[in-house]
Amino acid sequence: MGDLTDLADDITYGDGSGPAAGRGQAAHLSSVLPALSSVLGVPVSTPVHPDPAALQEVLGLPSARSAVVVLVDGLGYWNLKRRLGHAPYLRSLLSQEANDRPIATCLPSTTAAAMGVFGTGTCPGLTGMAGYTQLNPSNGELSQLIQFRNALEPEDMQRQPTIFERLKAQGLRVTTSGLPKFADSGLTRAALRGTDYIVGRTSTQRVYTAANAAREPGLTYLYLREVDKVGHSYGWEGDEWVAALEQTDADLALLSRSVPAGTVIVIVADHGMVTADPNLRFDMAEREDLQAGVRLVGGEPRQVMLYLEEGVDPELAAQRWREALAGRALVRTKAQALAAGLFGPVEARNEPVIGDLLISCIGGTTLVDSRTQGEQATYMPGVHGSQTYLETDIPCLVDLV
Repeated sequence: MGDLTDLADDITYGDGSGPAAGRGQAAHLSSVLPALSSVLGVPVSTPVHPDPAALQEVLGLPSARSAVVVLVDGLGYWNLKRRLGHAPYLRSLLSQEANDRPIATCLPSTTAAAMGVFGTGTCPGLTGMAGYTQLNPSNGELSQLIQFRNALEPEDMQRQPTIFERLKAQGLRVTTSGLPKFADSGLTRAALRGTDYIVGRTSTQRVYTAANAAREPGLTYLYLREVDKVGHSYGWEGDEWVAALEQTDADLALLSRSVPAGTVIVIVADHGMVTADPNLRFDMAEREDLQAGVRLVGGEPRQVMLYLEEGVDPELAAQRWREALAGRALVRTKAQALAAGLFGPVEARNEPVIGDLLISCIGGTTLVDSRTQGEQATYMPGVHGSQTYLETDIPCLVDLV
């Protein structure tokens, strides 16, 4: 576990593959929908993935008339590997050599950013969705991107066309099987718009809805959230999380039994999860020296974005934070993060939403601010967002029924 909570190599974007390409590239969450467009014979390229056929090959996806893509919120590759005894269906897929490797999610490894990356086949620098909370450039305040509180209109913030929109425009059936409350949510409108949305209140209902939709050629999207929901509340190493995994595995097995023959099922996640160590919690409210020059604190406890007051030197501010967090986090300036390509290509209109300082936690460390965050946020047992293997390695499991 120590190795898995160390910082991983940087994640980059493109169609490269193999060890020389580094982490991400074709083996990335952003590749999944463009690759599936190639699977279905309607290839859709994006600004970071010009070759959908190459992505299909790298991810090992067979061509088919119908595909179901399932995103299991919070099911990191290594979280799953550590609990495979409780997931017989997923274990059967991981026993296949082609499936037994992780792909990468984005940085930050969090739902809002990852859904934008997944839905558009691009990157946070193009979607403008760079964290759980981030600057709203229109008013200079923080916005929250799960419920889109104090945020720009979803279609204004995220202007990249989704893969779903582009497939539907070419006449392909595109269906979502989801919870009623997400049908017209800000996150759906920003990152996942363009599908025919069919609601199901229980996971079993949504599985049957997805399987029924797959009888017609096209693409079906199914979202399962219990693993993440339970992980945040109880941590991912306890009995509660195992029970959620067992239910999710049963749902996925039911999907495999219910779709018509010849359907391709692809199972991915948006991020993994780390157990927060209460002894390694760093409360910014207790450090007045570090508060100097900081205007807003965005991001999340594992991947903080600090927005500095005008005129503050980012490198000098970064050095103060590096000294305070030595061995517990990696502190980078915005310039360093952009130069490393961590957000992919960045549109000028989106650059302000990225913090002036980016802090990636190591081990079980969390950075909280009790001045503005409630007890639930500051003491959350299951967290994610940083650049560790546990948080950024995700499964990509393929089942040709």
